[in-house]
Amino acid sequence: MKDDHIDNIIRILQEEIKSLGIPIVTEVSRDRSPFKVLISCILSLRTKDEVTREASKRLFILAETPVDMMKLDQKTIEKTIYPVGFYITKAKNIIGISKTLVEKYNSTVPQEIDELLKLKGVGRKTANLVVTLGYKKLGICVDTHVHRISNRFGYISTKTPKETEFALRGKLPKKYWIIYNDLLVTYGQNICKPISPFCSKCKIEKYCDKVGVNKSR
Repeated sequence: MKDDHIDNIIRILQEEIKSLGIPIVTEVSRDRSPFKVLISCILSLRTKDEVTREASKRLFILAETPVDMMKLDQKTIEKTIYPVGFYITKAKNIIGISKTLVEKYNSTVPQEIDELLKLKGVGRKTANLVVTLGYKKLGICVDTHVHRISNRFGYISTKTPKETEFALRGKLPKKYWIIYNDLLVTYGQNICKPISPFCSKCKIEKYCDKVGVNKSR
């Protein structure tokens, strides 16, 4: 694709995803709680959205702040968030993160990526989501969908999500930074799938180089 096609692609994607729903972390962010965004992000790793959604609801009924979360024991959190992937490790990390937030950050989730990365279990994807969705600050969250589709378009050529993040920071117009993740995650879950994407249903196919696509529907 040509770099200047990105405006048309974003415009089309914004229209297309209206009927496809939104990622769970974005749904949670409407509550304007950076802590809930952070915890939902942690729960969402290696877990389907519908499982994350229900686990987040159950957990936030019990605790909505770092202080309240620290009052829960690990077994309670494990039972509450099950069957999210790696629920035992995540329960342990949630308690540890809550303790760190209370003791070092006055119960406030940091707004800077470098500070967020100091929290146990927080990677660049989660840090960027907290910054963009929790604080509405500029950042580019890259998960498997964003990494795959950005390369499939031919917009960038990278090997890892971290490389993708920095490549996008160098060329994606800043006005799209915050919304880019939601658009590509939703599209990747429904249309531009990892294997055999629905190219016949894709409204942006004419812009796509289909890098790495050997079979489509």
